[in-house]
Amino acid sequence: MTHIFEHLATRVAAAAGRPPAFALALGIIVTWAVTGPVFGWSDTWQLVINTGTTIVTFLMVFLIQNAQNRDASAIQAKLDELIRAAHSARNEFIGIEHLTEGELRRILEALEAATGDERHKAAALARLINRR
Repeated sequence: MTHIFEHLATRVAAAAGRPPAFALALGIIVTWAVTGPVFGWSDTWQLVINTGTTIVTFLMVFLIQNAQNRDASAIQAKLDELIRAAHSARNEFIGIEHLTEGELRRILEALEAATGDERHKAAALARLINRR
């Protein structure tokens, strides 16, 4: 079941981000709007689009979230491998995505403090830009 869901999620997420999907959605909305006078702008006519968009949105949330979770995990694994492979990198950073938000904030503050004051940061940034 998991394999089927992941395969479906990948395909739907990829298709949803393409121009044909947008064109299809736009076509549905235009068709719905044009048929308004035919159905006398009835409550049922409005309910059709409201129900349809709600169902699609509800299902897409799960499919797209699954695809994003897998993408984020793959990127994290790649970053962990880069940290592991770089001899001067600190291996303690591998797996920090599992820490709490407060723990991550403290690490970020410590890293920012270790880089020096604003003058040093600005000078380092200027050197980096000038290398181009």
